[in-house]
Order: sequence, then structure tokens, then C-alpha cells
Amino acid sequence: MSDQSRRPRKPGKPYRRPKKDPVRILAFDALRAVDERDAYANLVLPPLLRKARERDGLDGRDTALATELVYGTLRRQGTYDAILSACVDRPLREVDPPVLDVLSLGVHQLLATRIPSHAAVSATVELARVVLGDGRAKFVNAVLRKVAQDDLDGWLERVAPPYEEDPEDHLAVVHSHPRWVVSALWDSLGGGRAGIEDLLAADNERPEVTLVARPGRATTEELLRQESAAPGRWSPYAVRLTEGGEPGAVEAVREGRAGVQDEGSQLVALALANAPLEGPDERWLDGCAGPGGKAALLAALAAERGAALLASEKQPHRAGLVAKALAGNPGPYQVIAADGTRPPWLPGSFDRVLMDVPCTGLGALRRRPEARWRRRPEDLEGFAPLQRSLLRTALESVRVGGVVGYATCSPHLAETRAVVDDVLKQCRNAELVDARPLLPGVPALGDGPDVQLWPHLHGTDAMYLALVRRTA
Repeated sequence: MSDQSRRPRKPGKPYRRPKKDPVRILAFDALRAVDERDAYANLVLPPLLRKARERDGLDGRDTALATELVYGTLRRQGTYDAILSACVDRPLREVDPPVLDVLSLGVHQLLATRIPSHAAVSATVELARVVLGDGRAKFVNAVLRKVAQDDLDGWLERVAPPYEEDPEDHLAVVHSHPRWVVSALWDSLGGGRAGIEDLLAADNERPEVTLVARPGRATTEELLRQESAAPGRWSPYAVRLTEGGEPGAVEAVREGRAGVQDEGSQLVALALANAPLEGPDERWLDGCAGPGGKAALLAALAAERGAALLASEKQPHRAGLVAKALAGNPGPYQVIAADGTRPPWLPGSFDRVLMDVPCTGLGALRRRPEARWRRRPEDLEGFAPLQRSLLRTALESVRVGGVVGYATCSPHLAETRAVVDDVLKQCRNAELVDARPLLPGVPALGDGPDVQLWPHLHGTDAMYLALVRRTA
């Protein structure tokens, strides 16, 4: 007999065992993994969902709710923290993290879903009883009842500083981004208030799943037979799953003939592959190939032209992911584990080189919502020397007349134009190529010659691309 069952019962209030809610317990477990182990939700959630489907019989609606609870809570963490701070009688840092996770799940249900308020509070308090115990469940109940007294707009009026007094702090609270990220994105985007608000709002939307039909191995026509599938907006190889869906259920994805790849990532690979060259076009390099999405597309494109791809990745386990992504490619390719700043190949060995460099990932906040809370401004100082070194290596690795693609999944100016400008000042035998004509049909590409894609303008991650031709 448990200790709980031996507790004296209050007259008129018979003991009620907490009801286990597999959907909300799963969401809580995912948030704890993100917090405790610095895990990424997109890696933690799928295995948890698979186990829950097998163990608890979760259906499609259940898994959709669990996914929304996890991603929505992570995206809106900054906003919810501001609201909870107004409802808790002590600093949030003094609230135990598991309690804070339960509270945040409750706030998300109250303020950002169609779940009725009474049901959101009741379900969250039941979750608290299961994972935290009766005492903390009472605290959760009291706080959520305060939150339920107003809607999201009403709370934002109360907790967000006026825009006129502090625009960046206002946007940080309203759109749930760290202030320094708001500032950096605004600088990169330029323009007025409307553009930055649209961008921040897009970061908080769940992105569609986008597939790529690898040339010569799958076709978009095949992928479009899937339920709720639609053509990509810009890439001729892209197919969007407009209502989500499980990519692993697609036969071509299971067989490696297609993959999951953001359309912006596809456009970067296509632009490099289609950039005009002077001379032969036989040897291609992906110098930072992990985890393999761009390398797989490049390998398929190279195979159609009789070219060979060398995919290099510093981390051996990520090189293994690249090898898996390229398995079955019809053309010649090789995967190696090598440091791109100290390459084992000879200078001038390649006709085309892609360097998709490590970065802060601020362009993929839609997909990795927890990243915005983990990154710090000082992280830029760590990436900057590596990014410059990799671009210099790329320019040394390409032959005269060949083309280098420098790409990042970050729009931060310190990781994009500042890197390219600094390296080109030191490297006099290279020139920028206008990348805009190589993205046909894509609007709002700016003044060039480099290209910055945006979630709110293009429906892609905020990918950056500069094309550089070696001239001597």
C-alpha cells in the first residue's frame, strides 16, 4: 500500500487517484529532456511519440496535440515567463524547473489553444498531481487560475513595455524572442516595424514539412501522391506536406530516394550547382556536409552531369549520417571525416565547393524553438574565426574559374556579409557572383549580389548564400 493511500481522508472528500494523461505526460517529459539534457525537441519528441503510440494507443489527434504542446510552449517561453512572473509571488528562478514546465504547459493551453479554460486548468492540475504531487498541484492550480483571468492580448498589454518606450523589449516580450536576437534580426532585415514583426511572428509558426525528390532517384509527381501534398514554392524538387504528416511513412523517404529538406536549403544547393563555370565541371566538394541533406541533393545533381562529389564532415558520427543520406546515389561520391580548416585534399582540386558553415542557427528558430533561449551574443565570437577559416579553405580548394558557395542558416550580419567581406578583402583573387538569377521566380531577394531568404517572405528558413568565383 502506498504512502499516499494511507493518508487520512478529509470528511466529505474521498481520496481521488490522479488520472494519468499520456499526452500531457509525454509533453512534460519532452520539456524536461530539453531543459535537463540540452536536448532538441525535434530529436526527443519522435521516439517519445512512437513509444506512446505503442504503449498508450495514441492516435493522430493525440500526437498532434502533444507536438503542439511541446513546440508551442518552447516557442512562447519568453512571453509565458513574463506572464507567470506577474502571477507568482517570487522570482521565477526560485521556482523548481519541473513546476515551471507544468505551469508553462498550462499557460500555453489557456492562452494559445482552443482548449476551454476550465479544461486547461483541470488537465494541467491533474498532470501536476501525477508528476509533482498534491502539494505542488495546489500551487499550479492557484497560479493558473490567475492566468485564466485574462486572454493573451490582455496579458501582453499588462506585461510588455510600451513600444514607444522600448521597441526591442516590447517585441521581445510580445513575440517571445530574446532581446539581443530581436536586435540582430532587425539589423539584418532592415526596414521598419512591420517587417520585423512579420519575421518574429513567422518564427513562432509551425513550419510545413518539406520533402525533396532527389534527382534521378525520385520525382515530385511520386511525392505529390501523398495526402495533403502540394508542390514547393520555389524549388523544382520540393513537395510540401501542408497538414504535417509523418515523412517516414513516405516510401521514397524510407528508401532514401527522397528526404526531408527545407526549401531554402534546397535553393542553396541548386544555386551553387547552376552557377556558371569557366572550364570543366567534374569535381564537387561539400566541405561541411553533416548531416547530409545538401550533400545528398548535390550528389544527385552531380551524378546527372557525370560529376563526382566529395562530402567532408569533421565529426565522425555526423559523417556517418552523411554516408547514410548518400547511400544508393547512382553517381560517384565519397564521404570522409576531415577538418575543413586543415583539408587533406590539394589546393585547386574542385570545380564547385559548398561551405555551409557552423553558425548560431538563428535562421531556423521555427524548427528549433529552444535554440533562441540557449544562444548568447558571445557565441558569435566563437563561430567567427571558424567561419572565416572555412571560407578561406573553400577559396583555396576551388580551381581558378570555379565557384564557392558560402552558406549559413543564420541571417546575423556578423555571420553573413561581415564574414564574406572580411575574407574577400584578404583574398584578392576572388569576386562575388550575383546569386539572384540562380533562384528563378523567388521574389524579394534584395540588392544582391548575395541572397538572404526569410521565413515571412519566402516560407523558408532564413538561409544566407554568397557565391564567390576564384579569378586567379
